[in-house]
Amino acid sequence: MNIIIAGAGKTGLTLAQQLIAEGHDITLIDTNNRVLESAVERHDAMSVCGNCASKEVLLQAGVEGADLVIATSDADEVNLLCCMTAHGINSKVHTIARIRSPQYAEQVMTMPEIFPLSLTVNPEKSAALEIERLLKFPGFLRRDTFAKGQVAIVELRIEQGNKLCNVPLNEMSGIIKCHVLVCAVLRNGAAIAPSGNFVLEAGDRIFVTAPTADLAILLRNLGIVTRRVRKVLICGASRISYYLAKLLEDDKIDVKLVDKDYNKCVEFATLLPETTVVHGDCSNQQFLNDQGIENADALCSLTGMDETNMLISMYAGSNNVPQVITKLSRHENTIMTSLPLGSVISPKELCCNDIVRYVRAMQNQTGAAISVHSIANGQAEAVEFLVDSSTKYRDMPLKKLKLKNNVLIASITHGVKTQIPNGDSIFTEGDTLVAVTSGRGVLKQINDIFI
Repeated sequence: MNIIIAGAGKTGLTLAQQLIAEGHDITLIDTNNRVLESAVERHDAMSVCGNCASKEVLLQAGVEGADLVIATSDADEVNLLCCMTAHGINSKVHTIARIRSPQYAEQVMTMPEIFPLSLTVNPEKSAALEIERLLKFPGFLRRDTFAKGQVAIVELRIEQGNKLCNVPLNEMSGIIKCHVLVCAVLRNGAAIAPSGNFVLEAGDRIFVTAPTADLAILLRNLGIVTRRVRKVLICGASRISYYLAKLLEDDKIDVKLVDKDYNKCVEFATLLPETTVVHGDCSNQQFLNDQGIENADALCSLTGMDETNMLISMYAGSNNVPQVITKLSRHENTIMTSLPLGSVISPKELCCNDIVRYVRAMQNQTGAAISVHSIANGQAEAVEFLVDSSTKYRDMPLKKLKLKNNVLIASITHGVKTQIPNGDSIFTEGDTLVAVTSGRGVLKQINDIFI
C-alpha cells in the first residue's frame, strides 16, 4: 500500500521501519529536513519537507493516490487538520491520527461527520491502561491479554533461586501444577523459540501463554508472593501520570505524585483532587526516602527522561519496592533490558501495535488479525485471529498441519474454554487462535501461519 506518515518523530520512524519491512511504500512528511535526510538514509522511504496540514505538501506527498495517512506529529491540531485535508482531497483514503487531548478525543467520537478519522491512537492513555492492568495483577513484568481476556501471555524473569532455574521446559508442568506454554525466551538480549529440552537459566526472561484463570496458580506455585496494591508512588507529572492517577483514583488506590516543576504540581493538584501531589525532585535519594518509598506497594517512573526513570526504578528495586514500572521511550538497547527496571512500558510500542493491526486489517478484511502484540523486545509477535469459514485446516489435529518455520500456535479458545494446544488439538469456526512468530515473515491473516 501507499502510506503517508506525517511526523518523523520516534513513533513515525518506528512505524516507517516496520511498515517498510512489511512491503509498504512509505512517504514521510516533516518540517525538519535534517531529520528527513537521516530517515531516508536509514530507511527505503520517500520524503517531503513541509507542514503536513498543508494541501500543497500533501499533494506533493502523493495523497491523491495514497491508501492511508498516519498523522503522528506532536500537535493534535496539526494531526486533525492533516487528516481532514487529506480526506478532502481523497475521499477514499484511510486516516489515523494521534490525539492526546481528552477534549479533542471526545469531539472526534461525537462528531464523526466533521472528523473523518478511521482510527485515533493515544499512546499515553494506552500506557496508563497497561500500567493499571499490571498493578491489578502484580507478579508479572508484562501481561498481554487475548480472546476477550480469557488468555494471556505474561513475562517473568528467572532469578537465581527461582524454582524454574536450571529446569528443562518439559519438566515445568510438574513444578507449577498447571498447563502453560513458554512461547519465547529472551536470553542475553536475543529471542529464542525454545524446545521442550531447553533449560532455563538465571537472568532469562520467559514469555508464558496461559489461561487467565491459571495465572494465580502459576504465581503461587512459583513462590511469587503478591499482595493487593494499595499505595502507588508516581514519579513525574506527565500525560501518562495524569491518565494513570485518574484510573487509580477510580480504583480507590492511594496515589502520591511527585514532580520538580511547581507549576505542573499546581495544575495536577487541581485536576486530581484525590491524589496527593508533592513538589520535589524524585531523582533525589533523600527526597524519595522522605516520601516513604519503602512503604510503597508500587512505584511508577514516568518522567520525560529515560535515564532518570531508570535511576529511580533501580533505586526503588534496591529498597525492595514490590512492584516497579519504568516508562522508556526507547528500550531496544540490550544493556537497558538487562537492568533491574521491573516492568518496562513503551508508549511508542503500544501505539505502533494498534496502527500495524489496522494496516494489516486493511489488506485482509477476511481472516485479519484481531490484535497484534510485540513481545521479547520486538523480536517476536503474538497475533490473535478469529477462525472463520475461510480458515484452512479447520477440524484437523494440529499434528497433521504444516506450520511455517518459527510459527507456534500458543492457544485456542472455544467459547469460554481456553486450551494450551497439543498435537491432538483442533480449531473450529468461531474459535480464537493466538499464534506467536519469531521469524521475519508477517502474519497478516490467519492462513499466513500455514505453509
